[in-house]
Formats: sequence, structure tokens, C-alpha cells
Amino acid sequence: MKLVVIESPYAGNPKRNLLYLDYCIRDCLAMDESPYASHLMLTTALDDNDPNHRALGIAAGLEWRMRADDRIFYTDLGWSRGMVAARNLYDKEGLLYTRRYLPPADLREFQRESHG
Repeated sequence: MKLVVIESPYAGNPKRNLLYLDYCIRDCLAMDESPYASHLMLTTALDDNDPNHRALGIAAGLEWRMRADDRIFYTDLGWSRGMVAARNLYDKEGLLYTRRYLPPADLREFQRESHG
């Protein structure tokens, strides 16, 4: 299994975005990848509304970038500020990343579930 970091939106609409992340995680697993998503784990331990906690969580999550085989940006919902910041850092450091979309059937299921 390849180790991958998932980059997807969190802030703004956490409930919807965490549901989307569930689909992203399942997509990675279907591709024989072992995903890590700091915005799932660290936001349960830290307060995302506290700027110091948010900065700490982002910094901790980004530490995984060098250990991963790939960094995956799921962009069906667009690019959040956090995703853009991560992409800019990866570009600056010369780290490769992949832009990915959910398979159409999964995206339709997510859209139904998120509006239901």
C-alpha cells in the first residue's frame, strides 16, 4: 500500500466536508492506498475556531508530507484556503501531488447524502 496524505476542505461546512472526506478515504482504500487526513483526526482533539489550535493542527498535519508516497488533493468541492496553502508549500518544496476527483457514482451518492 502507498501512504498518501489527503487534502480536502474542512472549514466552512465541517459536517458536509467530513462526509466528503469519508468518500475520499474510501476512494484511496479502493486504490490500495493507506490515507492520512489530519483534518479528521486533529480537529477532534483541537478547536478549529481557536487560531492557535488551528495553526498547530495545520503544522502537525503538514509534517506528514515528507513521509507520504503522494499527496492527494480532492477538488470536487473546490480549493479551500488550507488546500491552497498546502499546494503552495508543496510547490515551494518541489513535492509532487495528485489532483483527484471522486468517481462519478460516489460523487452523486455524496451529493444525495449531503443534501438529505
